Parts: sequence; structure tokens; C-alpha cells
Amino acid sequence: MTDAWILVGRELRHWARQPFQLIVNLIFPIMLVLMFGYLFGGSMIVPGGGDYKEFLLPGMFAMTMAFGVEATFTAISTDANKGVTDRFRSMPMARSAVVLGRAGADMLDSAANLVVLMACGLLMGWSWHNGPVKAAAAVGLLLLLRFSLLWLGIYLGLLLRSPESVMALQILIWPISFLSNVFVSPGNMPTVLAKIAEWNPLTATVDSIRWLFGNPGGQDSIWLAIAWPLVIIVIFFPLSVRRYQRMSR
Repeated sequence: MTDAWILVGRELRHWARQPFQLIVNLIFPIMLVLMFGYLFGGSMIVPGGGDYKEFLLPGMFAMTMAFGVEATFTAISTDANKGVTDRFRSMPMARSAVVLGRAGADMLDSAANLVVLMACGLLMGWSWHNGPVKAAAAVGLLLLLRFSLLWLGIYLGLLLRSPESVMALQILIWPISFLSNVFVSPGNMPTVLAKIAEWNPLTATVDSIRWLFGNPGGQDSIWLAIAWPLVIIVIFFPLSVRRYQRMSR
């Protein structure tokens, strides 16, 4: 854990010295919220009625967590491509420290993104209505989703090891994120797309946090919102560790 925390500190120093990328990562989801909330919000149908911005913001929180896969993938593949990972392997440090350090840094980054986006939502008129305990539970589900997808990003970064491959990853992440209930209810989609959206792991998290926040369109799907991330962790955590161990031999 000491070695992992040292690598987390390395990432924090990178952010301090090169804050531009961090600022861009914070601004991008805000731009999406403003665009969909104000440009397209008037034409969107909210299930059961209500303000579209209150429907949209929980979905954007979850979508931001999903987009974090790109940042994890890019950081891991860049370090591997530049030989930084090879230098880490030559040092007297725990083999798990590299992936755990990456995980810790990315969770801090995601938490910062979530705080900024929630503050933006409050300024736009969004709020939670079921008290601080359920709001905290919703934030916990969002961070659990991010933690699970983080291991997917680490595994893909170690597997592909090419920063150029991020374009291919974006081609997959964007449609998967949009094919959910983030922007519209699956009930307003064609039948086939609606079925896919209903089984999207993102949909379970969005349903649950809308319900916990007391926002329109929510329903109690907490068991699915917990089960999906746990399944992803069970699959990709050991795959990530095994992949790094193979690289270390």
C-alpha cells in the first residue's frame, strides 16, 4: 500500500504541473450537461413528468464515471508505451503497486469530477430530495461503478499498450453510454434498442441514483446497480493483475 500511495502521489504531482488535461476533463461533462439540459431539454419527454434537468443530471453523473475508462486506458497505455512501466518493474517495489496506484489516482480524479458536476447541477436547479443519507448512497453507487470500470480500463491499457487505440475505445464507449437511460427512457426507444438499454449496466445505476436522489424517472434497482459492478470487478480485476504479472516476467 505504501508503494501504491507513492504512485498516487506521482499522479497528483503530474496534475499540479500539467493542470490543462485535468481542467479539460472537468469542463467536458459540464459542456454536455449544458448542451443537453438547455439546447435539447425542451424536446425531451420525462417519464411521469417533471423537470428534464433533474432527470438528466443523475444520468450525466453515471456517464462521467463511464467516460473515466478512457482516462484510465490512456494513462496505462501511455506509461507502457513510453517504457515507464518497464522502469517500475525494475524497481524494488510491490508488483501490485502500479495497478493499485493507478486505481487510487483515478478514483480521486473521478471523485473530483463528480463534485464539480454536482455543483454545476445545483446551479442549474437540480437537487436531491430524499435526504443526505440516500444522496450519499447514490454517490457510493456512482463510485462503485467507476471502480469497476477502472479495472476494465487498466486491463485494456495493459493489453493493447497503444495510446492510438483510445480512438477505438471511444468508438465503443460512446454508443454504449448513449444506449442507456441517461438521456431518454428506454420506453421511448424502439423495442430492440429498449431491451439492450434495459440490460446496460449503466441503466441500473442511473435508475437507482434517480430513485435515491428523488429525481424523475427513478426506480429501486439497487441490487442490479451493485451486482453489475461486482461482476465487472470479479472478471477484470484478476485479469488486470495477471496481465501485469505476465509483463513483469
